[in-house]
Amino acid sequence: MPRRLYNNRRWRSRRERQLRREPLCRYCRQADRVTPATVADHVKPHGGDLRKFWRGDLQSLCETCHNAVKKAEETSGCVRGCHADGLPIDPRHHWHAPNRAPTRGEGGCN
Repeated sequence: MPRRLYNNRRWRSRRERQLRREPLCRYCRQADRVTPATVADHVKPHGGDLRKFWRGDLQSLCETCHNAVKKAEETSGCVRGCHADGLPIDPRHHWHAPNRAPTRGEGGCN
């Protein structure tokens, strides 16, 4: 995506509205941590589609979660991390399956 889209007044305004609406990192909150958000992230990658870029849902993330956790999630298809109680954040993780462990290659995060 051309950097010029991120370096214009329309995007900066949209980013600021998102960070005011959701000032804490969404991923950190899911892991029972309180971290100020600094990045307005597209929930679903826009892949260069201008309509998705301008109209897609945003979420607020800290820089660490955006650059590491979100990138790993997009690569693997699984949400990484645990709540304070030690249970995985991703509801598809095999630890959430009732009374059994999945076999290799079965859906969810192995």
